[in-house]
Amino acid sequence: MSLYERVTELHGHRPWGSVLDAGTGQSSMRWLLGLDTERWTAVTGSPLMADKTRAEIGDRMRGDDRLVVGNWLDPALLEAERYDTVVADYLLGAIEGFAPYWQEQLFARLRPLVGKRLYVVGLEPYVHGVPDEPEGYLVNRIGRLRDACLLMAGDQPYREYPLDWTLERLQQSGFRVVDAERIPIRYGARFINSQLDMCTRALAKLEDRALAVALLAHVEALRRRCLAAITQHGGLRHGHDYIVVAEPT
Repeated sequence: MSLYERVTELHGHRPWGSVLDAGTGQSSMRWLLGLDTERWTAVTGSPLMADKTRAEIGDRMRGDDRLVVGNWLDPALLEAERYDTVVADYLLGAIEGFAPYWQEQLFARLRPLVGKRLYVVGLEPYVHGVPDEPEGYLVNRIGRLRDACLLMAGDQPYREYPLDWTLERLQQSGFRVVDAERIPIRYGARFINSQLDMCTRALAKLEDRALAVALLAHVEALRRRCLAAITQHGGLRHGHDYIVVAEPT
């Protein structure tokens, strides 16, 4: 079961009503388009992601549906609006790239927009040090190499927060936590390729081409090693996602 399917299951027979996808992308939009909603608004801070999401939508946008490029730092973004259901799908970690060090204020910023329910999907941060299991070691290698390449290219890596931190901030921001669960992750080839492709794009920006060439060789060696491990183990089992269901108090 995917995380989106689990959110649908947790929502049960409640009407979705008006929906805000507070950090949209192709995957969440694909899921959102399959729901019985009255209307939706999807927000992204990236014009490139907006273009990709628009392509995913195609001709399925209704008159009251909206795709918005904006930053949650902007107090005018969706000012005075309210939605029955708000989905913050990996927004907590991703917002670091658009509003660094601002995560503590995110849920308070979203609180006035939530009419009935908020769903938070997050990723437990990678454990520092060397994990005991070889699959966890490879996942950590991917994450560290990705972040190093992004930093060298002048980009901002994501910064994830653990479930207990998220629960505390939600309660401080005027929400009552209805449900929360951690879900084990099994990473596949799509994850490996997407993360290491980020390295490739970042390294294209480096002025030191000798360093870039050496790092590209390292990226491809790690890619081969991880794909071989997936073939052997059926995936890289390491870490947890989490889903939190919250309602305004």
